[in-house]
Amino acid sequence: MNRLSNWKLKIESLDSKESETLLGTSLSKLFTKLPLWLSHPSNIGGFYGLLVAVALLLPYRFANDDHAGWLTDWGLHCCLLLVACFFLGLCSTIIVSFTGRFPAAPPRSILYPMPFLGLALLTIDRTDILQIPAALSWLLMLLPGPMYVHLSWAPRWRLLCMIEDGRNPFESIESEEKSYEKLTIDEDFKDTELISVINDFESE
Repeated sequence: MNRLSNWKLKIESLDSKESETLLGTSLSKLFTKLPLWLSHPSNIGGFYGLLVAVALLLPYRFANDDHAGWLTDWGLHCCLLLVACFFLGLCSTIIVSFTGRFPAAPPRSILYPMPFLGLALLTIDRTDILQIPAALSWLLMLLPGPMYVHLSWAPRWRLLCMIEDGRNPFESIESEEKSYEKLTIDEDFKDTELISVINDFESE
């Protein structure tokens, strides 16, 4: 309980900009309520794979007249989805740990409709209405989750881990801002000196 309160105090001590970077939007805020071991990017990726697998139940069950073996196919593809999304989340964690990249807002208007479009195309293909390349359907269904994890959640999870370890994840940004402010002050001082010299020269 004390650890949790310390965690909340650290979050509340941040300014609005840092807090927004750390917590993100509603989806990321939901994940920040989970323990860090549970909200690991690979687990979030695997959870997305599970959601896609659940959405595939109906197309696999009722797509063809011959329903024999549909559960086996669905179970195999479900495992492949979980492993693929889990692995991509793990890769994102490793990449972010090396690059130290900060969270970026994913293109929601593009990513959010993609799973539904991919599911619709897969359903159309499995019901033999039209022949649609399977790679296109699977790409549309799989891409949004790993993209969100890579762009938004994996960097945010790294920052949360730094805060839990007692480190300031925004220290580098604060140092850069201080250096920039110092440089600006020095430049203003030099400009003032130059103007003073010019004024003195004109007065003479």
